Amino acid sequence: MTLFKLAWRNLRGAGIRTWLNSFALSLAFVAIIFGQGLLQGVNRQAENASIQFEVGGGQFWQKDYDPYDPLTLQDAHSEIPEELKKLIANGVAVPILIIPGSVYSRGRMLPVQIKGIIPGQKVLSLPTQPLDDTLEEMPVLLGARMAKSAGVDVDDYITVQWRDALGAFDAREAKVVKIMATSVGTVDEGQVWVPLGRLWELTGLKNRATVITVKKGFTNDIVVPGWTFRPPEFLLRDLRQMVKMKTVGQSIFFIVLFLLAMLAIFDTQVFSIFRRKREIGMLIALGMTRAQVIFLFTIEGAFYGVLAAVLGAIYGIPLFAYLNANGIAMPGGSSWGFALEERLYPAYSSGLVVGTTLLVLVAATFVSWLPTRRIARLKPTDALRGKSL
Repeated sequence: MTLFKLAWRNLRGAGIRTWLNSFALSLAFVAIIFGQGLLQGVNRQAENASIQFEVGGGQFWQKDYDPYDPLTLQDAHSEIPEELKKLIANGVAVPILIIPGSVYSRGRMLPVQIKGIIPGQKVLSLPTQPLDDTLEEMPVLLGARMAKSAGVDVDDYITVQWRDALGAFDAREAKVVKIMATSVGTVDEGQVWVPLGRLWELTGLKNRATVITVKKGFTNDIVVPGWTFRPPEFLLRDLRQMVKMKTVGQSIFFIVLFLLAMLAIFDTQVFSIFRRKREIGMLIALGMTRAQVIFLFTIEGAFYGVLAAVLGAIYGIPLFAYLNANGIAMPGGSSWGFALEERLYPAYSSGLVVGTTLLVLVAATFVSWLPTRRIARLKPTDALRGKSL
């Protein structure tokens, strides 16, 4: 206990230098928690949005469906199996027929995927209610980015072209009845949503589907020949991989910041030992062992970590609470390459905070111990004469 009291007194005696080192270390401490919390929040928001708008509780894929091979899309559909028709009738699943096509608008042609979906379905959060299949003109639902690319607004008309079941090209004038706002690019960019019944009628692909999405929370125990069930973990793997890559990139920045803070503590310890060599000699001459002196200086360094945690908590907790309540505006939308909301809400887990705190304390203690090894080779007489260590 005496060594702890002595270490604390020495730190207080160092004055502004102690607080500057602690503040620099607290910046690294807060930056690491903020950055990791932001990535956790982004990951959570992106996954929730993808589940609500696209993934649901999983999807049954027709055996030829490959989202990474658009050339196979024309024939990637089969008649909906009886087992899955029961799920659709009970509102647990929704079929989606996907065919390649083109959209002509304002003199431009855009390649798209035409997706037929049941109007008013409740499985996904897609606003499909306006897709009234009784309208004379074909209603279409577009995402905000797709509408911007096509240069259209609600009540505008576009020409939609596709190939039917016999391979013949066909086209219709379609009315934009709804433009939805969603952060999920895979249901927005290059996508045109139409009533499933109308698409069946126009393409001659009645009762056929490409994917069948089930409701969130659905536990699959159905094996359907010709169809493969893809759970949410499989459908979200690309998203999680992208977040992981972002995490690695940001970790490099945090490591550099952290090392700079550690370097500041190391330099302070080296300077302190050099400046206080007479004091070290005096302590050894008075009966303190070299191990106790080393321990004293190591405690002083460890206190930097404690002070950094306290300082970080003083300004970090209010900052994190504000960001958690109000979010961070992201006008760039999907600039990260995956689904992002307009406001990001960081998520700080107890494991993140405790783990980062322990990391800072252990690292500060270790860095503080490194320069003190010279004390083990010190002769008290040399120290009292002021010789270099």
